[in-house]
Amino acid sequence: MPVLITSQTAASPSISLHQLRQRAEKLLALCGRARSELSILLLDDPGMAQLNEQYRNKKGPTNVLAFAMQEGGGTHLPEELLGDVIISLDTAAREAIADGVTLHQRVTILLIHGLLHLLGFDHERSRAEERAMADREKELLRQLSAEERRGKMVSLAINVDHVATLRQARGITEPDPVLAAGICELAGAQGIVVHLREDRRHIQDRDVRLLRQTVKTKLNLEMGATEEIIDIALEIKPDMITLVPEKRKELTTEGGLNVAGQKKKLQAVIGRMRKAGIPVSLFIDPDSKQINAAHEVGATFVEIHTGRYCDAATEQRRDQEFTLIATAAEEAYELGLRVNAGHGLNYLNTRRVAALGTIEELSIGHAIMARAIFVGLDQAVREMLALLPAR
Repeated sequence: MPVLITSQTAASPSISLHQLRQRAEKLLALCGRARSELSILLLDDPGMAQLNEQYRNKKGPTNVLAFAMQEGGGTHLPEELLGDVIISLDTAAREAIADGVTLHQRVTILLIHGLLHLLGFDHERSRAEERAMADREKELLRQLSAEERRGKMVSLAINVDHVATLRQARGITEPDPVLAAGICELAGAQGIVVHLREDRRHIQDRDVRLLRQTVKTKLNLEMGATEEIIDIALEIKPDMITLVPEKRKELTTEGGLNVAGQKKKLQAVIGRMRKAGIPVSLFIDPDSKQINAAHEVGATFVEIHTGRYCDAATEQRRDQEFTLIATAAEEAYELGLRVNAGHGLNYLNTRRVAALGTIEELSIGHAIMARAIFVGLDQAVREMLALLPAR
Protein backbone atom coordinates (compact mmCIF):
# COMPACT_ATOMS: atom_id res chain seq x y z
CA MET A 1 0.00 0.00 0.00
CA PRO A 2 1.50 3.39 -1.01
CA VAL A 3 0.33 5.18 2.16
CA LEU A 4 0.41 3.67 5.63
CA ILE A 5 -1.17 5.67 8.48
CA THR A 6 -0.57 4.81 12.13
CA SER A 7 -2.08 6.64 15.09
CA GLN A 8 -0.43 6.47 18.49
CA THR A 9 -2.43 9.20 20.22
CA ALA A 10 -3.94 8.67 23.67
CA ALA A 11 -7.46 9.30 22.32
CA SER A 12 -8.94 8.40 18.98
CA PRO A 13 -7.71 10.82 16.30
CA SER A 14 -10.15 13.67 15.69
CA ILE A 15 -9.65 13.60 11.94
CA SER A 16 -10.74 11.32 9.12
CA LEU A 17 -7.93 8.86 8.40
CA HIS A 18 -9.64 7.94 5.14
CA GLN A 19 -9.55 11.55 3.96
CA LEU A 20 -5.93 11.92 5.10
CA ARG A 21 -4.92 8.81 3.13
CA GLN A 22 -6.72 10.07 0.02
CA ARG A 23 -4.96 13.40 0.25
CA ALA A 24 -1.58 11.76 0.78
CA GLU A 25 -2.08 9.57 -2.29
CA LYS A 26 -3.11 12.59 -4.39
CA LEU A 27 -0.03 14.50 -3.17
CA LEU A 28 2.26 11.64 -4.11
CA ALA A 29 0.76 11.61 -7.59
CA LEU A 30 1.14 15.39 -7.92
CA CYS A 31 4.82 15.02 -7.01
CA GLY A 32 5.32 12.33 -9.63
CA ARG A 33 5.74 9.65 -6.96
CA ALA A 34 2.44 7.76 -7.23
CA ARG A 35 4.20 4.40 -6.82
CA SER A 36 6.21 5.46 -3.78
CA GLU A 37 5.45 4.31 -0.25
CA LEU A 38 4.85 6.85 2.49
CA SER A 39 4.34 6.29 6.19
CA ILE A 40 2.36 8.80 8.28
CA LEU A 41 2.51 8.62 12.06
CA LEU A 42 0.07 10.64 14.20
CA LEU A 43 1.17 11.44 17.74
CA ASP A 44 0.09 13.64 20.62
CA ASP A 45 2.44 16.24 22.12
CA PRO A 46 4.20 13.95 24.66
CA GLY A 47 5.09 11.43 21.96
CA MET A 48 6.29 14.14 19.61
CA ALA A 49 8.33 15.81 22.36
CA GLN A 50 10.13 12.53 22.97
CA LEU A 51 11.09 12.17 19.30
CA ASN A 52 12.02 15.84 19.02
CA GLU A 53 14.47 15.51 21.89
CA GLN A 54 15.82 12.15 20.76
CA TYR A 55 16.56 13.12 17.16
CA ARG A 56 16.90 16.92 17.24
CA ASN A 57 18.05 17.57 20.82
CA LYS A 58 15.18 20.04 21.25
CA LYS A 59 12.86 20.19 24.23
CA GLY A 60 9.09 20.07 23.77
CA PRO A 61 6.92 19.05 20.83
CA THR A 62 7.08 20.33 17.28
CA ASN A 63 4.34 20.17 14.66
CA VAL A 64 5.94 17.85 12.08
CA LEU A 65 9.04 15.71 11.63
CA ALA A 66 10.20 13.92 8.50
CA PHE A 67 12.64 11.00 8.24
CA ALA A 68 13.69 10.02 4.72
CA MET A 69 14.51 6.36 4.14
CA GLN A 70 17.45 7.33 1.92
CA GLU A 71 19.19 9.14 4.80
CA GLY A 72 21.29 7.70 7.59
CA GLY A 73 22.65 4.72 5.70
CA GLY A 74 19.46 3.89 3.84
CA THR A 75 20.77 4.62 0.36
CA HIS A 76 20.68 0.91 -0.48
CA LEU A 77 16.88 0.80 -0.04
CA PRO A 78 14.49 1.02 -3.02
CA GLU A 79 13.74 4.58 -4.10
CA GLU A 80 10.02 3.83 -3.78
CA LEU A 81 10.40 3.88 0.02
CA LEU A 82 10.13 7.60 0.78
CA GLY A 83 10.10 7.55 4.57
CA ASP A 84 8.03 8.81 7.50
CA VAL A 85 6.08 12.00 8.15
CA ILE A 86 5.24 12.39 11.84
CA ILE A 87 2.60 14.89 12.91
CA SER A 88 1.53 16.00 16.39
CA LEU A 89 -2.25 16.36 16.36
CA ASP A 90 -2.14 18.37 19.60
CA THR A 91 0.16 21.00 18.10
CA ALA A 92 -1.72 20.92 14.79
CA ALA A 93 -4.99 21.59 16.62
CA ARG A 94 -3.57 24.66 18.39
CA GLU A 95 -2.14 25.98 15.12
CA ALA A 96 -5.44 25.40 13.33
CA ILE A 97 -7.25 27.55 15.90
CA ALA A 98 -4.62 30.28 15.64
CA ASP A 99 -4.78 30.26 11.83
CA GLY A 100 -8.58 30.10 11.65
CA VAL A 101 -8.60 26.83 9.68
CA THR A 102 -9.88 23.34 10.36
CA LEU A 103 -7.71 20.61 11.84
CA HIS A 104 -7.83 18.72 8.53
CA GLN A 105 -6.57 21.78 6.67
CA ARG A 106 -3.69 22.28 9.10
CA VAL A 107 -2.72 18.58 9.04
CA THR A 108 -2.74 18.69 5.23
CA ILE A 109 -0.35 21.65 5.25
CA LEU A 110 1.96 19.83 7.67
CA LEU A 111 1.78 16.69 5.52
CA ILE A 112 2.86 18.69 2.47
CA HIS A 113 5.73 20.24 4.46
CA GLY A 114 6.92 16.83 5.65
CA LEU A 115 6.57 15.25 2.22
CA LEU A 116 8.71 17.96 0.63
CA HIS A 117 11.42 17.26 3.21
CA LEU A 118 11.36 13.61 2.13
CA LEU A 119 11.75 14.73 -1.47
CA GLY A 120 14.90 16.70 -0.67
CA PHE A 121 13.66 20.20 0.18
CA ASP A 122 15.16 21.81 3.29
CA HIS A 123 14.15 25.31 4.35
CA GLU A 124 16.98 25.46 6.89
CA ARG A 125 19.80 25.29 4.32
CA SER A 126 19.38 28.75 2.83
CA ARG A 127 16.93 31.61 2.36
CA ALA A 128 16.64 30.74 -1.32
CA GLU A 129 15.65 27.15 -0.52
CA GLU A 130 13.28 28.37 2.17
CA ARG A 131 11.45 30.48 -0.44
CA ALA A 132 11.50 27.64 -2.96
CA MET A 133 10.00 25.24 -0.44
CA ALA A 134 7.31 27.73 0.60
CA ASP A 135 6.38 28.31 -3.04
CA ARG A 136 6.18 24.57 -3.69
CA GLU A 137 3.99 24.08 -0.60
CA LYS A 138 1.53 26.71 -1.84
CA GLU A 139 1.48 25.20 -5.33
CA LEU A 140 0.85 21.69 -4.04
CA LEU A 141 -1.96 22.94 -1.79
CA ARG A 142 -3.53 24.70 -4.78
CA GLN A 143 -3.17 21.64 -6.99
CA LEU A 144 -4.61 19.37 -4.29
CA SER A 145 -7.63 21.62 -3.92
CA ALA A 146 -8.20 21.61 -7.68
CA GLU A 147 -7.75 17.83 -7.82
CA GLU A 148 -10.34 17.25 -5.11
CA ARG A 149 -12.88 19.40 -6.94
CA ARG A 150 -12.28 18.02 -10.43
CA GLY A 151 -15.19 16.17 -11.97
CA LYS A 152 -17.75 17.50 -9.51
CA MET A 153 -20.30 20.23 -9.98
CA VAL A 154 -22.02 22.26 -7.31
CA SER A 155 -25.78 22.12 -7.81
CA LEU A 156 -28.15 25.09 -7.99
CA ALA A 157 -31.50 24.87 -6.23
CA ILE A 158 -33.80 27.81 -6.83
CA ASN A 159 -36.26 29.18 -4.29
CA VAL A 160 -39.47 30.35 -5.98
CA ASP A 161 -41.08 31.87 -2.88
CA HIS A 162 -40.80 35.39 -4.29
CA VAL A 163 -42.98 34.49 -7.24
CA ALA A 164 -45.70 33.53 -4.76
CA THR A 165 -45.07 36.73 -2.78
CA LEU A 166 -45.86 38.81 -5.87
CA ARG A 167 -48.98 36.75 -6.53
CA GLN A 168 -50.23 37.08 -2.95
CA ALA A 169 -49.71 40.87 -3.05
CA ARG A 170 -52.67 41.09 -5.45
CA GLY A 171 -54.58 38.08 -4.19
CA ILE A 172 -54.90 36.60 -7.68
CA THR A 173 -53.48 33.56 -9.49
CA GLU A 174 -50.47 35.13 -11.22
CA PRO A 175 -47.57 34.80 -11.32
CA ASP A 176 -47.61 31.08 -10.68
CA PRO A 177 -44.66 29.62 -8.69
CA VAL A 178 -45.36 26.19 -10.16
CA LEU A 179 -44.86 27.53 -13.68
CA ALA A 180 -41.74 29.41 -12.49
CA ALA A 181 -40.32 26.18 -11.09
CA GLY A 182 -40.76 24.50 -14.46
CA ILE A 183 -38.93 27.32 -16.26
CA CYS A 184 -36.07 27.08 -13.72
CA GLU A 185 -35.72 23.36 -14.32
CA LEU A 186 -35.75 23.74 -18.09
CA ALA A 187 -33.00 26.37 -17.76
CA GLY A 188 -30.81 23.87 -15.88
CA ALA A 189 -31.62 24.21 -12.17
CA GLN A 190 -31.05 20.96 -10.27
CA GLY A 191 -33.63 21.60 -7.55
CA ILE A 192 -36.61 23.69 -6.46
CA VAL A 193 -36.98 25.12 -2.96
CA VAL A 194 -40.17 26.45 -1.33
CA HIS A 195 -40.83 27.55 2.23
CA LEU A 196 -44.30 26.66 3.49
CA ARG A 197 -44.56 29.11 6.36
CA GLU A 198 -47.02 28.79 9.22
CA ASP A 199 -48.62 32.13 8.24
CA ARG A 200 -48.81 31.15 4.52
CA ARG A 201 -47.53 34.58 3.48
CA HIS A 202 -46.37 33.32 0.08
CA ILE A 203 -46.30 29.60 -0.78
CA GLN A 204 -49.68 27.91 -0.23
CA ASP A 205 -50.56 24.29 0.46
CA ARG A 206 -51.88 23.87 -3.09
CA ASP A 207 -48.54 25.10 -4.49
CA VAL A 208 -46.63 22.46 -2.59
CA ARG A 209 -48.94 19.67 -3.70
CA LEU A 210 -48.73 20.75 -7.34
CA LEU A 211 -44.96 21.10 -7.13
CA ARG A 212 -44.69 17.59 -5.71
CA GLN A 213 -46.49 16.35 -8.83
CA THR A 214 -44.57 18.45 -11.37
CA VAL A 215 -40.99 18.97 -10.17
CA LYS A 216 -38.70 16.65 -12.11
CA THR A 217 -35.41 17.37 -10.32
CA LYS A 218 -35.63 17.64 -6.53
CA LEU A 219 -38.18 19.36 -4.30
CA ASN A 220 -36.80 20.76 -1.06
CA LEU A 221 -39.48 21.88 1.41
CA GLU A 222 -38.28 24.48 3.90
CA MET A 223 -40.37 24.47 7.05
CA GLY A 224 -40.56 25.16 10.74
CA ALA A 225 -40.79 22.18 13.06
CA THR A 226 -44.50 22.68 13.79
CA GLU A 227 -46.94 19.79 13.92
CA GLU A 228 -49.19 21.15 11.16
CA ILE A 229 -46.34 21.53 8.65
CA ILE A 230 -44.75 18.23 9.71
CA ASP A 231 -48.01 16.45 8.86
CA ILE A 232 -48.10 18.10 5.41
CA ALA A 233 -44.51 17.07 4.72
CA LEU A 234 -45.24 13.49 5.71
CA GLU A 235 -48.29 13.54 3.44
CA ILE A 236 -46.67 14.91 0.25
CA LYS A 237 -43.19 13.41 0.81
CA PRO A 238 -40.82 15.99 -0.77
CA ASP A 239 -37.39 14.79 -1.84
CA MET A 240 -35.98 16.44 1.28
CA ILE A 241 -36.96 18.96 3.93
CA THR A 242 -34.93 21.77 5.45
CA LEU A 243 -35.84 22.75 8.99
CA VAL A 244 -35.47 26.49 9.54
CA PRO A 245 -36.28 28.91 12.37
CA GLU A 246 -39.44 30.87 11.74
CA LYS A 247 -40.72 34.15 13.23
CA ARG A 248 -43.95 35.79 12.14
CA LYS A 249 -42.50 39.33 12.15
CA GLU A 250 -39.38 38.61 10.10
CA LEU A 251 -39.20 39.55 6.41
CA THR A 252 -37.16 36.45 5.65
CA THR A 253 -35.27 33.85 7.69
CA GLU A 254 -32.90 35.91 9.81
CA GLY A 255 -30.48 33.33 11.19
CA GLY A 256 -29.70 29.69 11.67
CA LEU A 257 -31.59 27.12 13.68
CA ASN A 258 -30.52 26.65 17.30
CA VAL A 259 -30.02 22.92 17.01
CA ALA A 260 -27.99 22.66 20.22
CA GLY A 261 -30.85 24.19 22.20
CA GLN A 262 -33.57 21.81 20.97
CA LYS A 263 -31.89 18.49 20.30
CA LYS A 264 -34.68 16.32 21.68
CA LYS A 265 -37.39 18.00 19.59
CA LEU A 266 -35.37 17.96 16.37
CA GLN A 267 -34.24 14.39 16.90
CA ALA A 268 -37.90 13.34 17.13
CA VAL A 269 -38.80 15.19 13.91
CA ILE A 270 -35.82 13.72 12.08
CA GLY A 271 -36.82 10.25 13.28
CA ARG A 272 -40.34 10.66 11.89
CA MET A 273 -38.98 11.90 8.56
CA ARG A 274 -36.48 9.05 8.36
CA LYS A 275 -39.28 6.50 8.76
CA ALA A 276 -41.01 8.16 5.80
CA GLY A 277 -37.81 8.10 3.74
CA ILE A 278 -37.37 11.88 3.75
CA PRO A 279 -33.81 13.22 4.27
CA VAL A 280 -33.53 16.19 6.62
CA SER A 281 -31.33 19.26 6.32
CA LEU A 282 -30.85 21.76 9.15
CA PHE A 283 -30.32 25.43 8.30
CA ILE A 284 -27.59 26.57 10.69
CA ASP A 285 -25.11 29.36 11.26
CA PRO A 286 -21.43 28.54 10.54
CA ASP A 287 -20.81 27.50 14.14
CA SER A 288 -19.04 24.37 15.41
CA LYS A 289 -21.51 23.91 18.25
CA GLN A 290 -24.46 23.79 15.86
CA ILE A 291 -22.64 21.51 13.42
CA ASN A 292 -21.86 18.99 16.14
CA ALA A 293 -25.44 19.16 17.36
CA ALA A 294 -26.75 18.58 13.83
CA HIS A 295 -24.62 15.46 13.60
CA GLU A 296 -25.80 14.26 17.01
CA VAL A 297 -29.52 14.56 16.17
CA GLY A 298 -29.11 12.56 12.98
CA ALA A 299 -29.45 15.12 10.19
CA THR A 300 -28.39 14.06 6.70
CA PHE A 301 -27.56 17.59 5.52
CA VAL A 302 -26.74 20.97 6.95
CA GLU A 303 -27.31 24.17 5.02
CA ILE A 304 -24.79 26.80 6.07
CA HIS A 305 -26.32 30.24 6.51
CA THR A 306 -24.37 32.64 4.27
CA GLY A 307 -26.30 35.78 5.17
CA ARG A 308 -23.65 37.53 7.25
CA TYR A 309 -21.06 36.94 4.53
CA CYS A 310 -23.38 38.40 1.90
CA ASP A 311 -24.35 41.40 4.04
CA ALA A 312 -20.82 42.28 5.21
CA ALA A 313 -20.16 46.00 4.84
CA THR A 314 -16.37 45.79 4.47
CA GLU A 315 -13.99 43.49 2.63
CA GLN A 316 -12.25 42.56 5.87
CA ARG A 317 -15.54 41.56 7.47
CA ARG A 318 -16.56 39.65 4.35
CA ASP A 319 -13.29 37.71 4.44
CA GLN A 320 -13.84 36.86 8.10
CA GLU A 321 -17.35 35.60 7.44
CA PHE A 322 -16.19 33.59 4.44
CA THR A 323 -13.55 31.91 6.58
CA LEU A 324 -16.26 30.91 9.06
CA ILE A 325 -18.33 29.41 6.24
CA ALA A 326 -15.38 27.52 4.77
CA THR A 327 -14.35 26.17 8.17
CA ALA A 328 -17.90 25.18 9.11
CA ALA A 329 -18.44 23.42 5.80
CA GLU A 330 -15.31 21.35 6.21
CA GLU A 331 -16.13 20.52 9.83
CA ALA A 332 -19.56 19.29 8.78
CA TYR A 333 -18.09 17.30 5.90
CA GLU A 334 -15.58 15.69 8.22
CA LEU A 335 -18.44 14.50 10.46
CA GLY A 336 -20.12 12.81 7.52
CA LEU A 337 -22.79 15.46 6.98
CA ARG A 338 -23.65 16.54 3.45
CA VAL A 339 -23.27 20.29 3.08
CA ASN A 340 -25.40 22.89 1.29
CA ALA A 341 -25.32 26.68 1.64
CA GLY A 342 -27.61 29.60 1.05
CA HIS A 343 -29.18 32.94 1.99
CA GLY A 344 -28.34 36.28 0.40
CA LEU A 345 -26.18 34.83 -2.38
CA ASN A 346 -26.19 36.87 -5.59
CA TYR A 347 -24.32 37.28 -8.87
CA LEU A 348 -21.39 39.03 -7.16
CA ASN A 349 -20.72 36.89 -4.10
CA THR A 350 -21.73 33.37 -5.15
CA ARG A 351 -18.62 32.27 -7.05
CA ARG A 352 -16.41 32.25 -3.95
CA VAL A 353 -18.78 30.06 -1.94
CA ALA A 354 -19.44 27.80 -4.94
CA ALA A 355 -15.70 27.09 -5.17
CA LEU A 356 -15.64 25.37 -1.77
CA GLY A 357 -15.09 21.70 -2.43
CA THR A 358 -17.19 20.56 0.53
CA ILE A 359 -20.45 22.20 -0.60
CA GLU A 360 -22.85 20.19 -2.79
CA GLU A 361 -25.63 22.67 -3.45
CA LEU A 362 -26.45 26.37 -3.25
CA SER A 363 -29.97 27.57 -2.54
CA ILE A 364 -30.66 30.93 -4.20
CA GLY A 365 -33.92 32.76 -4.72
CA HIS A 366 -34.20 36.53 -4.38
CA ALA A 367 -31.19 37.44 -6.55
CA ILE A 368 -32.38 35.26 -9.43
CA MET A 369 -35.96 36.54 -9.26
CA ALA A 370 -34.73 40.15 -9.12
CA ARG A 371 -32.51 39.56 -12.15
CA ALA A 372 -35.40 37.88 -13.96
CA ILE A 373 -37.38 41.14 -13.96
CA PHE A 374 -34.81 42.57 -16.38
CA VAL A 375 -33.64 39.58 -18.44
CA GLY A 376 -36.30 36.92 -17.97
CA LEU A 377 -36.30 33.92 -15.65
CA ASP A 378 -34.67 31.49 -18.09
CA GLN A 379 -31.74 33.84 -18.70
CA ALA A 380 -31.39 34.71 -15.01
CA VAL A 381 -31.04 31.03 -14.12
CA ARG A 382 -28.51 30.41 -16.89
CA GLU A 383 -26.40 33.40 -15.79
CA MET A 384 -26.25 32.03 -12.23
CA LEU A 385 -25.37 28.54 -13.43
CA ALA A 386 -22.49 30.04 -15.43
CA LEU A 387 -20.94 31.23 -12.14
CA LEU A 388 -20.79 27.72 -10.67
CA PRO A 389 -17.39 26.14 -11.36
CA ALA A 390 -16.79 22.66 -12.62
CA ARG A 391 -14.77 20.84 -9.98
